[in-house]
Amino acid sequence: MNRHIKKISNATLIGSMGALILTTMQGCGDNSQNSSQPEQSSQTTIQKKGATVTIQEIINKDTNKSTYKIIDEVPSVNTRVILRDANGTERILSQAEIDKLVKEEEKRVEAGTSALTKKPEEVKDSGGLGLAGTLMASMAAGAIGAALMNKLSNNQNYQQNRRASYSSPSVYSRSQSNFSRARSSFSSSSSRRATTTSSSTTRRSGFGSRTRSSSRLGFGG
Repeated sequence: MNRHIKKISNATLIGSMGALILTTMQGCGDNSQNSSQPEQSSQTTIQKKGATVTIQEIINKDTNKSTYKIIDEVPSVNTRVILRDANGTERILSQAEIDKLVKEEEKRVEAGTSALTKKPEEVKDSGGLGLAGTLMASMAAGAIGAALMNKLSNNQNYQQNRRASYSSPSVYSRSQSNFSRARSSFSSSSSRRATTTSSSTTRRSGFGSRTRSSSRLGFGG
């Protein structure tokens, strides 16, 4: 009789421990899903980041034609385009102005008349890029005209004209360094968040301690 009761008790214990482990595993799965949400949120935030770009207007005294050069560029959460005219006066372009410039440049790209897709020698001989072209050559291009940026990305002339759109090689190098550091910083912080979240999830689940306890209780034996 006692042996029969012992078998029933063992079966009950095994069933209880199985349910406990199943519940724990489900809890770990839920925590894993929840822990991915901050990562996704952070990724979205980074994707929304753009650049603060300062563009200088240059007027050719012979032709009275305006061309433009990027004189400063830094990563920023919100994209801003600062236009400095030939007199040194600065103003921030409105979103409506930016949208208009991007649409105009997109039409020129589709028509094959955009200076961005011409050979760099031709662009140089013509005086340089216009405001819309300079804007699309900046690091803000992906944020203000992603569709147009995709059309241009594989064009070799465009890649060369991007470099030439800066006022000097040092300004170009500084810009590349700024954005490279920003990307590296984001990658490092993402890794730290992932590690911290994983450790926190393991501690909350306590799965390891439960497994050791079940072993001492004779689970499976």
